[in-house]
Amino acid sequence: MNGKVVGTFLVVTALVVGGAIYWLQVFAYYEPVRFVPGDEIRLTPIENAVPEAIAVENIEGIDGTSSPLRFRACFTTRLSQEMLTETYRAYPDPVPTIAPYWFDCFDAKAIGAALEKGEARAFLSQKDIAPQIDRVVAVFPDGRAYAWHQVQPEAPEGIEN
Repeated sequence: MNGKVVGTFLVVTALVVGGAIYWLQVFAYYEPVRFVPGDEIRLTPIENAVPEAIAVENIEGIDGTSSPLRFRACFTTRLSQEMLTETYRAYPDPVPTIAPYWFDCFDAKAIGAALEKGEARAFLSQKDIAPQIDRVVAVFPDGRAYAWHQVQPEAPEGIEN
């Protein structure tokens, strides 16, 4: 009889702790981002290293204080891929990070597949938004765009990152 009580206690405790850990990872540390109108998203020009604001619409984003990699944003822009490519720095090796399932405008797998196929193009938004972390923006031909934070790619030997 005591074994059943102890076993039940262990199972219930494990379920409560597991549920708490899940909630903490998926919900607790995320907050909506409050963007400054007219200065929501920046891209770094080819000519200099000072990011410039670009025109965006319908922006929504999330971020968390527990990690610099928790930032995600979805928006649209009227700027064409061609104009962006001629004006702003391309980002090498963009890898979108998975967003929580409830932030459903951001599909990292679809964005990553589009980047691999060349359908979307990635640009450097801001270098070192946190130590060794860059903000990356991917833009589709129809104006849909997405932003996330990513660990900086390794620079080849002898080249400063």
